[in-house]
Amino acid sequence: DEMFISTKAGYDMWPGPYGNWGSRKYLMASLDQSLKRMGLDYVDVFYSHRFDPETPMDETLTALVDIVRQGKALYAGISRWPRQAEEYAYAFLENHGCHCLLFQDRLNIFDRESVSSGKLQASIDAGVGFIAFSPLAQGLLTNRYLNGIPQDSRATNSKFLNTDQITPELIARIQKLSELACKRGQTLAQMAVSWVLAHKGVTSAIVGSSSPEQLLDTVKSAENISFTQEELDIIDQI
Repeated sequence: DEMFISTKAGYDMWPGPYGNWGSRKYLMASLDQSLKRMGLDYVDVFYSHRFDPETPMDETLTALVDIVRQGKALYAGISRWPRQAEEYAYAFLENHGCHCLLFQDRLNIFDRESVSSGKLQASIDAGVGFIAFSPLAQGLLTNRYLNGIPQDSRATNSKFLNTDQITPELIARIQKLSELACKRGQTLAQMAVSWVLAHKGVTSAIVGSSSPEQLLDTVKSAENISFTQEELDIIDQI
């Protein structure tokens, strides 16, 4: 009761046509398996984590409604849906007495598509919370890459980030952002999360950590989410 627990389904979980995407069968089975693994009767939020172009939206969304009505989740959410599908989902869920609680999408200093595409504004207009993932851009917006690519970094071990992306130009931009963060009395990671949280309509940000100390350090980001216009302009220019 003191924790807020969410889980999601939308990507590969097991072989075959029912272990991926957004069918009713997949969403129901994936959540049941997650609850069993976690030893829980319900989660606070269950997300449809990926828009499925092959499954009718009504099937995916009705599954979310039924999951909430069955008590397996207290609230429904969607993640990474395109703008038009996002707006359709909000209206569908609302009309079925299951207000969409959260929309999850990527947002960071380097990737602002959720803002430019209008997805953040759509969530604001619908009274839906926006929760940002990858606020540190897969670790790029930390001190990990200030002096190059460490051997144990994510860039050398992840399918989402590779060493080809870490160019001298990018490292120079990261260094400039770090200099601005220092002037604000923050680490680069703290400033990056603060920048995300400073956006109107952003409810929270999803952060990862490899230690309690790292998590506590990141949480300090919430203590300073005020930016001067000059600071915002510098970040935009970089």
